[in-house]
Amino acid sequence: MTVHDKFLALGTHFGKVFLLDVQGNVTQKYEIVQVFGLYTREGFHESFDCPIKVVALHPQFSKSNNKQFVTGGNKLFLYERNWLNRWKTSTLHEGEGSITNIKWRANLIAWANNVGVKIYDISTKQRITNVLRDNTCLRPDMYPCSLCWKDNTTLIIGWGSSVKICSVKERDPTEMRDLPSRYVEIVSAFETEFFISGLAPLADQLVTLYYVKENSDHMEEEFRARPRLDIIQPLPESCEEISSDALTVRNFQENECRDYRLEHSEGESLFYIISPKDIVVAKERDQDDHIDWLLDKKKYEEALMAAEISFKNIKRHDVQVQNAGSHIFIISHMRDYDTAARKCQKVLGKNMDLWENEVYRFKTIGQLKAISQYLPRGDLRLRPAIYEMILHEFLMTDYEGFATLIREWPGELYNNMTIVQAVTNHLKKDPTNSILLTTLAELYTYDQRYDRALEIYLRLRHKDVYQLIHKHNLFSSIEDKIVLLMDFDKEKAVDMLLDNEDKISYLHKLFKRDHHKGQKYHEKQISLYAEYDRPNLLPFLRDSTHCPLEKALEICQQRHFVEETVFLLSRMGNCRRALQMIMEELGDVDKAIEFAKEQDDAELWEDLISYSIDKPPFITGLLNNIGTHVDPIILIHRIKEGMEIPNLRDSLVKILQDYNLQILLREGCKKILVADSLSLLHKMHRTQMRGVRVDEENICEACHVTILPSDTAQPFSVVVFHCRHMFHKECLPSQGTIPGVQYCNICSAKRRGPGSGILDMKK
Repeated sequence: MTVHDKFLALGTHFGKVFLLDVQGNVTQKYEIVQVFGLYTREGFHESFDCPIKVVALHPQFSKSNNKQFVTGGNKLFLYERNWLNRWKTSTLHEGEGSITNIKWRANLIAWANNVGVKIYDISTKQRITNVLRDNTCLRPDMYPCSLCWKDNTTLIIGWGSSVKICSVKERDPTEMRDLPSRYVEIVSAFETEFFISGLAPLADQLVTLYYVKENSDHMEEEFRARPRLDIIQPLPESCEEISSDALTVRNFQENECRDYRLEHSEGESLFYIISPKDIVVAKERDQDDHIDWLLDKKKYEEALMAAEISFKNIKRHDVQVQNAGSHIFIISHMRDYDTAARKCQKVLGKNMDLWENEVYRFKTIGQLKAISQYLPRGDLRLRPAIYEMILHEFLMTDYEGFATLIREWPGELYNNMTIVQAVTNHLKKDPTNSILLTTLAELYTYDQRYDRALEIYLRLRHKDVYQLIHKHNLFSSIEDKIVLLMDFDKEKAVDMLLDNEDKISYLHKLFKRDHHKGQKYHEKQISLYAEYDRPNLLPFLRDSTHCPLEKALEICQQRHFVEETVFLLSRMGNCRRALQMIMEELGDVDKAIEFAKEQDDAELWEDLISYSIDKPPFITGLLNNIGTHVDPIILIHRIKEGMEIPNLRDSLVKILQDYNLQILLREGCKKILVADSLSLLHKMHRTQMRGVRVDEENICEACHVTILPSDTAQPFSVVVFHCRHMFHKECLPSQGTIPGVQYCNICSAKRRGPGSGILDMKK
């Protein structure tokens, strides 16, 4: 068996090879030796005269210059693809029995036969070592050799009960002579208690799969026990056991040492134990597994502590341990409710589902009050029903605690109307309860029902009544309550009335801060600005979207505010009347021209010209400013002969200069457009004149066969389009309606443009 991060390849004793996904589902099955690309069209298919025991690919086989693999049976064959795309076979080794295991790492190939383990350097084409097996009394077919590479230069050999760790090193050039450029040094060799069925590296340690035989207490003969998966720390002449697990696989009583294998996936640090009936997947224990074990043992405090200490190394658990709710529940059963509630913030964190589950658990044991002060109330919030449930609990048992929560909790956490109704129902039983009345006033304030809150504050003679009036501009609501305010606090009431006699300053500051707040007072503000602060009237009319235009126009016309009236007329759509007022009442040609520019209406320009045609100063202003909006010829033709116009020569010179400037701009834009078009045309031409590479990896889009024949000596004809689609000439459909022009039928079918042929290759 061999493993990959995405699939497994499993061989059976019957000569079949199965491809499985990581869940163990069979995806493909093969019955002959094949080397093929799962995601490419390349492949190698061959039938052999003798059984093939093992196959190994070059680690970089997918790259074009590393098409090599070896097979092991009675001989070790190396297959290489040459430059003609044909496979070349060479014998690397023979004559020492069957080859049972091959491992290829970088440029080094290690294999095991009946005699020992050899290592071959593919870069220098030299065999660099021969490591003899120690336990020659054991049959090599019953106790096969296990090989694995720890890195590019470290080979681990397990055979029988012995383990050797070999390091491949570079030989000193002065000592080479006729020797290989590399040699092997055994850095560690030791014996194990059991027989080795598989090896795999784990950092600086080893994962070993043992075949175990034990002696029976009642019988003299040995019996087969469950296989063991151990982690050991190699030492120069011995090893230290780190951990040991006995594996339960089916029919382990009947299995031999050769029936077990150990493979590992380097990408995900997974280990696969293969037996005749089972495949067991093992992975390294981590802090998450430790937390799972603590949770299973109901050691919730220790699980939480482990999660907090190792929060950088855990993946499946964060400080919110998934079953931490059980931990809190256990603490609450120990009647340490405040500790349990305080732990919620750290344990549950941002998991709103866990939060809600814990709240219901605290409700079950009657301890909602304990958790109330720790509930999330910022950006992350629970459902409103959770907060309402806790408020109802306080309302039933603790009025002061209820009032405290209302003051501390934002009003958005719960449905304000639901809580108001609940408080109202309680006030029916105790209508003079000052705590409930004050809380109800605060709820009305959150709901912006300030008049109701004001009534309650005045009834209670509450100290915050004046703050409420000033904060929410409730002056219109206290007209009939002046006596109550005077009776409550005469000095504050008098100061408030004197400071807010006309409210112009307050409303003006409020409007500057937010144009939409106080919108119901905008009609009143028009009269106030007109009476006391005309300079701010026009800015107010420009910025306000809530003031009634008819009322504003009436006030401005009564007071003969021309500029404000002009703005209101234009805003109401009566631009002609607005322009007429500018020309007749203001007599400002520049302002009239500016107004016509803002409206950009041809009829307004016509009205302005008609009104100005008998007024020389107006004609001068139009000649100086009309050039970019209206053809000056229209105005010049309508000027009466003999009329004296001030600065006429300068105005005509300016018109000609503006016209020349427009001509220059147009010519400049034309030159830029032509240059850009020519540049793009050259770029397109260069692109279409480029060659297109055609090699053996390209296929015909019609027949899906390689575009180049396997025998390039034979004549062939290929057509390549600008869209990079390629066809055998005989695979193309007949030519279109235009003689001599061929189109790509794929691009034409997809409506992406026909694409004409750019290359016709023949040989």
